[in-house]
Amino acid sequence: MKKILKVVVVLLVVLLVYLRIAIYPQLDLISGFSAKSVASGHFIDGRNLETIQKNDNDIPKVDWATNKINETVKFVTSSVNGLKERKAIYREGLGATLIDDNFDVNKPYDIPRRLTLPTILPYPYGNLKPKDTVFSNVDYTKLNSAVDYAFDKKGEKKKRTRSVVVLYKGKLIAEKYAAGFNENSKILGWSMTKSLTATYFGILQKQGKIDIMESAPVAEWKNDERSKITINDLLHMNSGLEWEEDYTKISDVTKMLFQAEDMTKTQVEKPAKYKPNSHWYYSSGTTNLLSGILRKQFKTHQEYLDFWYSALLDKIGMNSALVETDMAGNFVGSSYGWATTRDWAKFGLLYLHKGNWNGEQLFDESWAKYVAAPTNTSNGRYGAQFWLNAGGYFPDVPRDMFYCSGYQGQMVAIIPSKDLVIVRMGLTEEPDFDFNGFLRDIIASLKN
Repeated sequence: MKKILKVVVVLLVVLLVYLRIAIYPQLDLISGFSAKSVASGHFIDGRNLETIQKNDNDIPKVDWATNKINETVKFVTSSVNGLKERKAIYREGLGATLIDDNFDVNKPYDIPRRLTLPTILPYPYGNLKPKDTVFSNVDYTKLNSAVDYAFDKKGEKKKRTRSVVVLYKGKLIAEKYAAGFNENSKILGWSMTKSLTATYFGILQKQGKIDIMESAPVAEWKNDERSKITINDLLHMNSGLEWEEDYTKISDVTKMLFQAEDMTKTQVEKPAKYKPNSHWYYSSGTTNLLSGILRKQFKTHQEYLDFWYSALLDKIGMNSALVETDMAGNFVGSSYGWATTRDWAKFGLLYLHKGNWNGEQLFDESWAKYVAAPTNTSNGRYGAQFWLNAGGYFPDVPRDMFYCSGYQGQMVAIIPSKDLVIVRMGLTEEPDFDFNGFLRDIIASLKN
């Protein structure tokens, strides 16, 4: 009996040690993710707590968290059985921000000044009802079937598509939403936000205010080998800087998104591991560093905040769009862009038309070609903050497709050879969602 008791005690000790070493440190990330997710989903898109917990937060371990919404002061607290409580606060114009105990919630802050121009134009160039347009070369039966197939049948929960929008020749030809979502629902694009961030460099370059081939303006790098890193290298995720992009554990990216006060500095502090332009590696830290570089182009923080909307989002009528900020007030350019599915499609249309928005050139035509050119060592998979099909990753889709891509299967696909923009927003990635088949079947509905 004593031997059995000793074995039980040893096993309990081992279990406690495991929980302390492997699980306890993760609680901070679990409650942090949950607090941020609930605050954003509730205050930006109006989802209730039950809906968010049942869908957005039904991720392994994240669903351990208990969440409470304070409607009066607009914040959310989350914890795991009372441990590692985290708080996310919502501020109009800035979205939800995960904060720490040192954050002063009473400190004044700047918010972006938005400009919503009155328009009499139908969608997509305006926000009026889209014109009914019928193309003789579109097989609408096949098209609607392809769109319908992207959604789960009643009772299923595998594909988990929330919305699909298809633009052909600048016209809306297909649109569908899952239950609980519609054309006014704002959906988080996750890493599709990276493509937005890159676009500001194209806009500034057209304005003659920045040269992406110059060394990155990072003071901490001036006296070491990192001084050779250019903005171009950063845009292509080819800087050679050390970084770990792993969301399954405590890593560089999770510490940045759920613990850092200033996310623009996380990648700055990393040493060089490879020579620039010799090793492609995906890094959300690099994109937030780019957001910090954008901040340096303006004299005031207010100008930086306004630019993201006046130069792009409000300029093309993405009036639903919101990019959230970190505790330091910087846009989280790697991950936290929200917009309706229709507005995400507008962004794709801007690139389909090579920077021209209804007659106004926001960035040079060469910029669209630049972001869609393969990064060295990426095997045709990545350009400048856009993903590519140049290497045939999707075998049944044209090679000229380039696209914005986000966690859980967010996609804005731009296919110049077909004059198509296809947007899919959801909660699953491959293989649960067949992107190759989805894109292939929509394309097949277009008759030659």
